[in-house]
Amino acid sequence: MERVVQGFEIAGVAILVVGSLLAFVSAAFGLRGGGGRAAYQRARQGVGRAILLGLEVLIIADIVLTITVDRTFDSALTLGLIVLVRTFLSFSLEVELEGTLPWRRGLTDKRPDAAVSVGEGPA
Repeated sequence: MERVVQGFEIAGVAILVVGSLLAFVSAAFGLRGGGGRAAYQRARQGVGRAILLGLEVLIIADIVLTITVDRTFDSALTLGLIVLVRTFLSFSLEVELEGTLPWRRGLTDKRPDAAVSVGEGPA
């Protein structure tokens, strides 16, 4: 099982590295097109998504390690703290990338057009 955990750890780090590199390459192509602000946003969101996915895989590694290899109270407590910190980090990144809280996402998607005055429906 230790090799399985190492596999998940390697996969998590690879996701972080490759995802970030792809985000920067994608942003560089966007920058060549002339949109500096759009390129920045593309890089920021791509790196954020890579971090989120990489963290999820690393959490899997920690869970497998704690459940199968190191069955002590200290390792379970450490796992709890790691998951808590990574969950908070993932939540913060998600809010940063989406610009809204996850439970408010549906409300912002259905917001009426600000150009339509009150009492008038869309034309």
